[in-house]
Amino acid sequence: LEWSKRKATQAAQKLPDDWEEQCVRSCMRKSWIIREHDIVPALFINSDQTQAVYAPGDKMTWNKTGVKQVRMVGLEEKRAFTVVVSVASDGTALPFQAIYTGKSPVSVPSASAPDYDNLVGAGCKLVYSDTSTYWSNQATMRQLVEDIIEPYIARVKARLKLPQWAKCLWTIDVFSVHRSAEFRAYVKEHHPNIILDFVPGGCT
Repeated sequence: LEWSKRKATQAAQKLPDDWEEQCVRSCMRKSWIIREHDIVPALFINSDQTQAVYAPGDKMTWNKTGVKQVRMVGLEEKRAFTVVVSVASDGTALPFQAIYTGKSPVSVPSASAPDYDNLVGAGCKLVYSDTSTYWSNQATMRQLVEDIIEPYIARVKARLKLPQWAKCLWTIDVFSVHRSAEFRAYVKEHHPNIILDFVPGGCT
């Protein structure tokens, strides 16, 4: 079976009893939207967010063989940030959004940091949450749309000579912020050509 012993990376998740039906319905819904609105692969976008921890995750380091106590600087460190990754169905990777805990611009990496100019030049956005956490919120989601998703859509439409009313299908997780009435109303009012689609809860 070519199995090997591996360290667990996350807790096992219990799938809903009807997960197969939910996934089929989700697939059919996407298929209908794509067909009904003639959505091109470049405008079928999926976004997800992941936690990036500063400290080494496997707790491994170098020390003398046989020692009983192995010390590591930063082992208790729990600091992290969120990276929001977006990919289009044609394989295009959109610029990242990185979200840092804090309430001012000094919460994000300094402009003097190594490769900062290359990162920002590639379109990536470093934002602060303006809260005590580093997870997406209403403000950072709007920044994601305004600074990354919408400019990418505009570039695709210009490149493919698509009309401005051409639709985009955007699949995101069914997090409370994403599915909130506030965020859905914002997208509907300000970006009516973006169709929101949610991954079925517990089925990722």
